[in-house]
Amino acid sequence: MTTNTAPARQTPGQATSEPVVVVRDLCQKYGDFEAVKGISFEIHSGELFALLGTNGAGKTTTVDTLEGFRRPSSGSVRVFGQDPYNNPSGVREHVNAVLQGSGLMEDLSVQETVDLTHDLAATPRDKHETLELVGLAGKVGVPVRQLSGGQKRRLDLGLALLSRPDVLYLDEPTTGMDAEGRIDTWRIINQLKAEGVAILLTTHHLEEAERLADRLAIMHRGEVGVEGTLQDVLAERGDRVSFVLPADLATIDLPHVEGTDVAVETHSGVVAATYTVKGADVDERAHRVVAVLLSWATEHDTILRNLQVRSASLEEVFLQVADGTAAPVGG
Repeated sequence: MTTNTAPARQTPGQATSEPVVVVRDLCQKYGDFEAVKGISFEIHSGELFALLGTNGAGKTTTVDTLEGFRRPSSGSVRVFGQDPYNNPSGVREHVNAVLQGSGLMEDLSVQETVDLTHDLAATPRDKHETLELVGLAGKVGVPVRQLSGGQKRRLDLGLALLSRPDVLYLDEPTTGMDAEGRIDTWRIINQLKAEGVAILLTTHHLEEAERLADRLAIMHRGEVGVEGTLQDVLAERGDRVSFVLPADLATIDLPHVEGTDVAVETHSGVVAATYTVKGADVDERAHRVVAVLLSWATEHDTILRNLQVRSASLEEVFLQVADGTAAPVGG
């Protein structure tokens, strides 16, 4: 039997031990094509989960399913324990979204657009406050069609915030924004997290995920390649210690460092060596490698020019997932 009982609205900043969004073994097919292949994840209140991936990875299909636009081919999605497809009224008041395709009416002014959405919300946020929040207070009389692409995305976000959602889906929310607009949007998103909003973010801006995500997953061809906190995802891929090989030494002279892989590359006549170290001793492993290399340099009466120590980048992990060379975190 379908129930229309809505979940209790959360107090701003309130954390919950139970996840508010649960995706279990979700599969989504279009005829014979399987767009999403058995993915699972959870989102808690006050948490941002970033769903990354290549074009056509299945991110937007996943968001559409969470919104209740599509019935899962198999598996399940639950928002506050409710099925958004079979019981949309059970979650409608508590969920909103900023989608890739804007539904703005071009002939209305910004103020008219906000007024319309405000009147439809059960417990709306103050209209002026919302416009101030998204940086459009000075555009109230401007027709929507005269807004820039980035300003329209700000308006999309403002409309979503009017209903004070407990769960917010952001599908490429900063597309078309300049750097200032993107940074302002990140500030707003962090404020929403502090208020206890559970957020699902899809983005092609990896820096955006690095700045905002508490946890993330990277999809490719309908499957999740890696998932975890940013720290765990990067730590699993190892640390990089690199330097320019001294001109008076050959590659064969490079020391063996236990537990590392070494790669040598030449760019514009400059030979650089990079040691990659993995292992459970995340806090100490790079120090161990650097100590060995510095001892080696002292023995050879040389210095390691342009010595750098860094973790793997999210871009590197993303590309590994895209070309099928990334192993799951913990695998």
